[in-house]
Amino acid sequence: MHPRLLLLGSLTLLPIVAWAVDPPPSSNVRIYRCVGANGAVSLQDAPCKGDHRQQVLDMVRPKDAPLPPLTPAPAAPAPVIQREVRVVTVQPPQPMYECVSPEGDRYTSDTNEGNPRWVPTWGFGYVPPHHGHGPRPPRPPGGGGVPWHPGVAVPTGSVLVRDACHALPPQEVCARLKDRRWELIRRYNSALQSERKTLVREQRGIEARLNQDCGGT
Repeated sequence: MHPRLLLLGSLTLLPIVAWAVDPPPSSNVRIYRCVGANGAVSLQDAPCKGDHRQQVLDMVRPKDAPLPPLTPAPAAPAPVIQREVRVVTVQPPQPMYECVSPEGDRYTSDTNEGNPRWVPTWGFGYVPPHHGHGPRPPRPPGGGGVPWHPGVAVPTGSVLVRDACHALPPQEVCARLKDRRWELIRRYNSALQSERKTLVREQRGIEARLNQDCGGT
């Protein structure tokens, strides 16, 4: 080969070889263009081999489009717990009273009224002597507490009196109701047809009170 051609060939390849030695920037990608003796051209990412002519091309490395920022999914609202509110009203047991009359008779009542009644009152007064003409002065009833003396006891009015009553404890109330229910059942078998309706009606009331106040016993 002519010396001048060798020199020109060396000058031509020097920049290419030097270019191939320097590493490409990290943001680029290096492509090697190789031309064979038969003129075939190939592109590769490694230096050319043998007698291939090589050309180095630095290209900007393609970048993926930036991913959109991850938006957190909205948190599902917490389920609302529906709480059922129940209002329970407990009715206190119906009271029962035991009353005693002035004669000592005992009886039960739903109130503490104690058989209210008007009783006449008596007082002392001056009455002219009776000589057999006109009506005699009134005599106070028996048990009035005023000794009978003609001409001294006169009615002065009346007063409302009640029998003494006291409330029974709940256990005693339930026991009295049970006794009364048993008495009504016993009387029902021997009662007249007209009386049975009254007994049945009273028994229903007792059963209702036992269910409400005594646990249905």
